[in-house]
Amino acid sequence: MIRLTGVELRRLVARRLVMLGVVAVLGVTVLMLAATWWNSRPLSAAEQQNTKVQFEQAHADWVKNHDKYDKECRDSYADQPEPKPPVEEMCTYSEPKLEEWGKPQTVFTELMPSLLQGSSYLLAFAAFLIGASFVGAEFSSASIGNWLTFEPRRMRVYGSKLVAVAVGMVPVAVVTLALLLAGTYLIVSQMGVTTGTTGKVWGNLLETSGRTVVLAGVAGALGGVLALLLRHTAAAIGVIMGYAVLVEGIFGSVLASAQPWLVRLNFDAWVLHGTTYWVQKCKTMGDGSYTCEQVEKSLSFEHGAWYLGIGAVVLVVIGALVFNRRDVT
Repeated sequence: MIRLTGVELRRLVARRLVMLGVVAVLGVTVLMLAATWWNSRPLSAAEQQNTKVQFEQAHADWVKNHDKYDKECRDSYADQPEPKPPVEEMCTYSEPKLEEWGKPQTVFTELMPSLLQGSSYLLAFAAFLIGASFVGAEFSSASIGNWLTFEPRRMRVYGSKLVAVAVGMVPVAVVTLALLLAGTYLIVSQMGVTTGTTGKVWGNLLETSGRTVVLAGVAGALGGVLALLLRHTAAAIGVIMGYAVLVEGIFGSVLASAQPWLVRLNFDAWVLHGTTYWVQKCKTMGDGSYTCEQVEKSLSFEHGAWYLGIGAVVLVVIGALVFNRRDVT
C-alpha cells in the first residue's frame, strides 16, 4: 500500500494539469495579497484634505442643530412602526470625530479570518478538480484496466489513489496559507493595524489553517471518488457545479430553514469553528398586520464536523463498493 501510494504520488506530480492547478491557486493567492495592499493604502493628501473639509461641515452642523434633531426624533418616536429600537438608541446624535471620517485602517485581526475563509473555498475547489482529473483521466482513457493488471487487488489501488491525492494536496495548502498569512501580516504592518495580534489570535489562525488543510485533502479524495463513480472528470465537475447552483443557491435561498443541512454552511462551521446564519420569522400582529424579522442562528463546529465527516465516509465507502464490483473496461 505504501509503495503504491508513492507511485501514485509521483504520477500525480507528473501531471501537467495538476501543476497548472497549483500555479493557479498560488496566482489567486498573490491576487488576494495585491487586493489587500490596494485596499490598505492610506488616502492621498488631496483626499485627506477633502475628508477634513467634509468633517468640519458635519461638525458645524452638529454643533448648531443636534439639539433640534434630537427633539424632532423623540417627538416622532411614538409614530415609528414596531419593532423599533429604544428611544435612546434611535435618537442619539454623537459628536462627529475626525478619526471616524475618511478611510478606516485595515486591522489584521479583523481581515485575516475572512481571507482564510476565502482561501478555504479556493483550496477545496482546486483540490476537488485535481482529484477528479487525476482519477477521471484513467477511466476516460481506459488505462485503469492496464493498471489493474499490474496490481489486481482493487482496494489497494483504490486506497492508494485517494491517499495520494489527499496527501499531495497538503503541501499545496500549507504553502498557500503560509504565503497568505505572512504576506497579509507584512502588508498590514506597514499600512494598517496589527496591534492586538496576540499569541491566542495566532493560535486561532493556525487552527483555522490546519482545518483548511484537512479539508483540502478530503476534497481532493472526494473529487477522485466522484470521478470514479461517474467515470469522467467533466461529469464530476458538472455534478458539483449543478449542486452548488441548484441546491446551495436556489433551494438554500428559498428554504432558509434547511441551511443547517447544506454543505456550504457546514463547511464554514468546520473552518471557522462555528458559524451563524439568518432565518426570517414572520408573525401576525394583534391589529391583523403581518411583520417579519431576521433572526440570527448559530451552527456549531461539532455539527459541521459530524456532517462533513459522515458525508465523506459514505461517499468513500460507496466508491469502494462500486470500484470493487464494476467492470472497468
